[in-house]
Amino acid sequence: MFSGTFKPKLDDKGRLFLPAKFRDEMGSGLVITRGQERSIDVRTKADFDQFATKLQNAPQTDARLRHYTRMLFALASDQVPDKQGRITITPELREYASVQRDCVVIGVYNRLEIWEPQAWADYTAAQESAFSDVEDEIFPGL
Repeated sequence: MFSGTFKPKLDDKGRLFLPAKFRDEMGSGLVITRGQERSIDVRTKADFDQFATKLQNAPQTDARLRHYTRMLFALASDQVPDKQGRITITPELREYASVQRDCVVIGVYNRLEIWEPQAWADYTAAQESAFSDVEDEIFPGL
């Protein structure tokens, strides 16, 4: 499980040092792609393959699914972190998420998300009251 918030910097080649606590799980391979709310998703290869299988088995007649899968796979990149634990954020993904040098990496259960710092600050500010106001009926049985 991935959790926590980290604030690494991209190097001049657009490489990101994965936070040390995530390197073992991501070390054998990962997929980096477009995420929601203009973030970048990083998933283990196994998790991404499992997610892709679910998408493949869904009805391809649904236009929303076709649109989503095109956007997801068009910028997807299979990677293996180098010996120093670095991955490359492609120029297209950096542009999509407006990530320059500074970024915020958050663990979200089964994936990492990479955010532009101001976008992350704006998102958390906007979501704070909704998070605080969650009522039991949203999560039945918990």
